[in-house]
Amino acid sequence: MKLYSHRQAPNPFRVTLFLLEKGVKVNTTYVDFMHGELRVPEFKAINPFQRLPVLLLEDGTAIAESCAICRYIEEMNPIKPLLGQTAKGRAVIEMWNRRADMGLLTQVSQVFRHTHPAMAALETPQVKEWGEANRPKVLETMAIFDAQLVSNKYVVGDKYSIADITLFSALNFARVIKVQVPEELANLRRWYGTMMQRPAVQAALQVMKETSNA
Repeated sequence: MKLYSHRQAPNPFRVTLFLLEKGVKVNTTYVDFMHGELRVPEFKAINPFQRLPVLLLEDGTAIAESCAICRYIEEMNPIKPLLGQTAKGRAVIEMWNRRADMGLLTQVSQVFRHTHPAMAALETPQVKEWGEANRPKVLETMAIFDAQLVSNKYVVGDKYSIADITLFSALNFARVIKVQVPEELANLRRWYGTMMQRPAVQAALQVMKETSNA
């Protein structure tokens, strides 16, 4: 297998964290999308949507989309399950993972893609008003997760899951739009501190800091 990824982007980051939590090693190539490497014919042949990450299997199958990659890794490596073990467990984890993904992470991404000058060439058209309209939604969604964490150690009860990985990826990415978890969201801040103590999280953050290709 070969993983096409990026060190700083949030979706590649959560796959990196997922792999580290599972203890699975994958040969990884880092692609510089800021300089057009997603637009070259070789990469477009792998993923015509020109997005990262992409997992290329030995038979030539290309699996894009972060959650699809994580599901494949989970199915192939069922030890330390992160997607649930029962019908109810899988459904609830999927629900909260999608809320973290389609809600918070998407909202942060819209602010970044539509307001940051570095994204002007990639986000066409770049609509600043739309980006700023998503900024208050980020805080609203944070509050929802804070309420969910009132009596839960992790997003879904006492079981660490992909929902925690996606939520952490979103909050970590929120730093680029200069948004932090407000002081009054004590449950979310407590959860974030717990996440920061996980060895896999520290390892994933270290990968972000590295600049040389691997």
